[in-house]
Amino acid sequence: MAYNRFVLNATSYHGKGAIQVIPDIIKSKGLNKAFVASDPDLVKFGVTAKVTDLLAENGIDFELYTNIKPNPTIENVQAGVEAYKASGADFMITVGGGSSMDTGKAIGIIINNPEYADVRSLEGVAPTKNRTVFTIAVPTTGGTGAESTINYVITDVQNVRKFVCVDPNDIPDVAVVDPDMMATMPRGLTASTGMDALTHAIEGYTTKGAWELSDCLDLEAIQLIAKNLRKAVDGDPDGREGMALAQYVTAMAYSNVGLGIAHSMAHTLGALYDTPHGVACAMMLPIVMEFNQEYTGEKFKKIAEAFGVDTADMDQPAYRKAAIDAVRQLSVDVGIPTKLEKLREEDIDFLAKSAAADACTPGNPREASLDDYREMFRKLM
Repeated sequence: MAYNRFVLNATSYHGKGAIQVIPDIIKSKGLNKAFVASDPDLVKFGVTAKVTDLLAENGIDFELYTNIKPNPTIENVQAGVEAYKASGADFMITVGGGSSMDTGKAIGIIINNPEYADVRSLEGVAPTKNRTVFTIAVPTTGGTGAESTINYVITDVQNVRKFVCVDPNDIPDVAVVDPDMMATMPRGLTASTGMDALTHAIEGYTTKGAWELSDCLDLEAIQLIAKNLRKAVDGDPDGREGMALAQYVTAMAYSNVGLGIAHSMAHTLGALYDTPHGVACAMMLPIVMEFNQEYTGEKFKKIAEAFGVDTADMDQPAYRKAAIDAVRQLSVDVGIPTKLEKLREEDIDFLAKSAAADACTPGNPREASLDDYREMFRKLM
């Protein structure tokens, strides 16, 4: 029997000041102590304190865990599991972008499914039996959408690779999407996370698993990003609020239908060179769109129109080019580089093989050979 499944947060809150609901959620659930997972920079710049101060003001105990890297590692997860056990916490709050949330997801799954203590055993679709610990997710970037997904990505430093874990049991119970939490994002991070959201939306829209429900979400996200990302990068509050919504909306979709090889290739660039994920996605997206265009039907017409392009007098090659050009121009406008200086010819073969083996690869609308991957990676040189 053919069917489509959609897994979403039980509850989500949106809008400026939404974090104020967190103490009420905790008290209504009878919870006692929070394990707050957040990266060191967010703590340093006072972003995490917006949540932890709320906890303290309401007499809610918490333990702060900050052993988190931009591309979170197996070690970050393992240390986090031990820290959670030692903390006496009975629920989790993740504050940050994909790094904090991915680390928190892996920790929470292992706590309630100890048979998966070997983090690598969670790769792919792990048949865990139990939900993660009760989790409230508070995003601080307008891109990853990890607060509303059933996926997370962990870096295996030993084997120089990233692996994707897909598990309906890992989705946070509550998402609190407050654009005020994103107000201090620097320009570069706003740009890269925003382009990550656009990559989610376009790959989710064109992936093999896409269908009507995911399509309407992804198209809305593309339109929101085209309208708001430049403004958000310039610090406009309305632009940031638009991006907060856009990244959540597209994450609802891609979490359920999958992605494609722009993400596969970005994952291996991140593993080998520690390239920020959003930057890698942004560089790969127009290249992959060019590769996929003959396998996307009329979807690039809708993408071009979402960017405000008048396609009335365009034939298929013209509107496909217009969609790719619009994406490339947005990336340039927000300051994403088009070349990767670290990329070396001697790494191309490893990168190609790693991308081909990535969990996002099967969703791509066009099958890619190793030579195809090599050619696409070389376009970054």
